[in-house]
Amino acid sequence: MQLPEIKEREYRFKLALRMGLPIFVLFFIFVLHTFVTTSKNLDIYFFIESLVLLFVSVYFIFYLIYEGYDSKITNDISKVFTRDALYDYLNKRLKTKDEYTFLLISIDNLNDINSKYGVKSADKVLYEIGQWLCEYLESKNITNFPIGHVNGAEFVVCLQGINSEYKVILEMLCLKGDEFRIDDIEVKISAAINNTNHSRELDYIIENLFELQAQNRDTKKIQNNSDEINPSELESFVISAIKKQKFVSLTQNVYSDEKVAIKECFVKLETPSGKIIHPKTYTKVLNKLRLMLDFDLMVLEKNIQNCKNKNNILFAINISPTSIRNPVFVQKVKELLIKNQDLKNKIIFLLYENQYYSHLSKYNNSLQSLRKAGILIAIDKLGSSHTSFLYLRDLDIDIVRFDTIYSKDLENQKYNSIIKGLQTIANDNGLKTWMKMIESEEQLSEVRKLGVNYKQGIYLSKLEIN
Repeated sequence: MQLPEIKEREYRFKLALRMGLPIFVLFFIFVLHTFVTTSKNLDIYFFIESLVLLFVSVYFIFYLIYEGYDSKITNDISKVFTRDALYDYLNKRLKTKDEYTFLLISIDNLNDINSKYGVKSADKVLYEIGQWLCEYLESKNITNFPIGHVNGAEFVVCLQGINSEYKVILEMLCLKGDEFRIDDIEVKISAAINNTNHSRELDYIIENLFELQAQNRDTKKIQNNSDEINPSELESFVISAIKKQKFVSLTQNVYSDEKVAIKECFVKLETPSGKIIHPKTYTKVLNKLRLMLDFDLMVLEKNIQNCKNKNNILFAINISPTSIRNPVFVQKVKELLIKNQDLKNKIIFLLYENQYYSHLSKYNNSLQSLRKAGILIAIDKLGSSHTSFLYLRDLDIDIVRFDTIYSKDLENQKYNSIIKGLQTIANDNGLKTWMKMIESEEQLSEVRKLGVNYKQGIYLSKLEIN
């Protein structure tokens, strides 16, 4: 038993004792008075009944204390439903055939508020945001709706009806939240919306809200859910595709000067009916089901077979960094390369992740082990986040690929200057550079001026099925 649990039991016992003590005292006074005044006429059943009453009283008091704690339904800070209470309430509603819309409202800078202004200020922000949400929705004649605090900085609201009825209201709420302040504390708010058309299972609905919210932050607008496959069916389709190795493999040529130097590989999974599942859809399922390692090994083995037939051409494969850091994956890659000695230095692993991995020496050791075995390492989306730049600085790699935001707008002087700077850094460290999404002769000409080693895009080459 953990210390918090021990202390909680001690606290409950003391509270029960304080509540029960007056009852016990009155009980003993009553028994003593009865015994003194009528001791000659007392029957043995009087003592038995007294003891039973005493034990029942003790049990009842402790039961009230423990049940009172377990049945708490409001959050101590935000004063809205706790996550468990909200989930219980919503699951009952979802058993009906009614349509419901779900809103996710997040305080994006709560951690900054916590570190800058202190815990009490952050708690006050949570409380005020909860009250503000309720007041805003009530001002739109929306009443008696469940609202809960589901995470550190997230609130979920359930409204009856389809999301088209509430999308404008949510967009107005986000606009009002752009300059929202609580005691001169700036509060940054983001939101997402979906409904029961996506799923009638609450866990899937909440997961989808967080995914939509991440997209909304990038696009700066509220997007509707666009998934065409029910989430529970999607999971079964992905599992089936991995087990049966049902997927479509495509490649796109990448050029160095005028020659094909690399073929980047893309994989789309297939459902039993032959419908295509795109990476944007299946990647989240692979991570959730812990199948990313199996997927990466499956794709690698497939592309090793393709690579055998292409002389002097490299094959680039998107590999999850979590797989790279898995000793099982590293060992399997080495075994495959031992069996296929002619493929050394012909396969590129493209890596990208949003969060910086803190155990850098462990990560670098895995990368160097793979490099020695004959794998080239490329960091993708350089310039899109601090993570890719830090990996450029801290990891021993071979290639960097610039984020597509720069290739789309190379005429922008700021973007052009950034690419020049990154190109210089790469050259000074002996790294090759790569730019994709080249869609015109003007873009290609500008990329050549910048000295980028590898060029890729629809203008140069279309996707091909292997």
